[in-house]
Amino acid sequence: MVADQSESDGATEMQLTTGSLIMTRPNQTATDTLLTDIAQRHFHGLETLETRNRDALDFHDVAVWAIRHALEEAYAAGLAAATK
Repeated sequence: MVADQSESDGATEMQLTTGSLIMTRPNQTATDTLLTDIAQRHFHGLETLETRNRDALDFHDVAVWAIRHALEEAYAAGLAAATK
């Protein structure tokens, strides 16, 4: 996987290349906010997705069904954004 970042129209874009698949993620701040919101809804007690360099803050016991629901919500959000 290769990541390239560039500026276009004032929004930062990140392009991820995996084999022949190229994905572009515009507006990284909005993406981070959305992912944090999803994580906080599904993983109770999670304050941030930022690394805080303390095991008690960076590692959490999470049920597999909570991970699945969070991934499904993130996928649906990405699908909705792609069809706009």
